[in-house]
Amino acid sequence: MANTSSFSSSPSTKFSFDEKPHVLAVDDNLIDRKVIERLFINSTCKVTTAENGKRALEYLGLADGQHPNHNDLKVNLIITDYSMPGMTGYELLKRIKESPTMKEIPVVVVSSENIPTRINQCMQGGAQEFLLKPLQLSDATKLRCHIKKPLQGGFAGEDDHA
Repeated sequence: MANTSSFSSSPSTKFSFDEKPHVLAVDDNLIDRKVIERLFINSTCKVTTAENGKRALEYLGLADGQHPNHNDLKVNLIITDYSMPGMTGYELLKRIKESPTMKEIPVVVVSSENIPTRINQCMQGGAQEFLLKPLQLSDATKLRCHIKKPLQGGFAGEDDHA
């Protein structure tokens, strides 16, 4: 039976205030999504998962025909697998970085394949990091410094040059 759910949110959101950093994990492999979810819940983050790039774009409000409402969505970090059917992690990265409302969100690309040209392509495309699977708790700890902290009207580190 196919998995029909588009998104899954971690049960770590029991607090009445939403100050926990929010991580969007995108991977076509359920086990890899669960590993990312578990690592970041252990790092006191809220985690939402999507099984492919298309679902991630829908969640972010960036799918074709959607208009993102940045005020309603607070994602502080996106972690995406590189190799996924339909849309690669690099293609997802490019769509996010082309969005005026989402481009400041750090994107980390992960892969089980150590291919230097792929790594360079993602880093030049705006990825914050490129990590090899399997992810470890030390990777989640390392990525905490890349998590953007939400501020009123934007993200920390966002410049106001118009």
